[in-house]
Amino acid sequence: MSTLVAPPDVASTLRRLYLVRFAFALGWALVMFTTASDLGPLAVILLVLYPLFDVAAAVVDARASRTALLYVNVAVSLVTAVGVAVACASGIPAVLRVWGTWAVVAGLVQLVVGVTRRGLGGQWPMIISGGISVLAGVSFVVGASADDPTLANVAGYAIPGGIFFLVSALRLRRAATGSTPA
Repeated sequence: MSTLVAPPDVASTLRRLYLVRFAFALGWALVMFTTASDLGPLAVILLVLYPLFDVAAAVVDARASRTALLYVNVAVSLVTAVGVAVACASGIPAVLRVWGTWAVVAGLVQLVVGVTRRGLGGQWPMIISGGISVLAGVSFVVGASADDPTLANVAGYAIPGGIFFLVSALRLRRAATGSTPA
């Protein structure tokens, strides 16, 4: 077996994780859209919850795939959760700057991890998603300087990410059942 091809149990774990991440991202985005115009208590909870969920997902992924680079994502997402909580006291522009920085760093990690796991199958959506995350992060930081910044783009950011997780999960089906990856 090639070192790039993961055993079916790793692919199966990643497939389940990606499905959970898809569902979480869509649910989170739908609720976040309802509160995107201000930093009320629900928005603050949601903004802190998202990077914490990313921490948990990265830990599951790192343990299953033994990809040490994902622990960088764990650390960055933990710092982001704290940073977002603090930034919420300063307003939406501060939140957008922290969120944007996180999107850039987490996107780069996702991009690199996806490239290193190409042989597993189902990783092209992760590679593309990582690249989009970097671009979105830059747009959040730039958007923080707008006259009337909003969290709507942050809510919208979760939807394509969730869809990319769904596509990866579907593409991992062959690897999860022990078939040759596509």
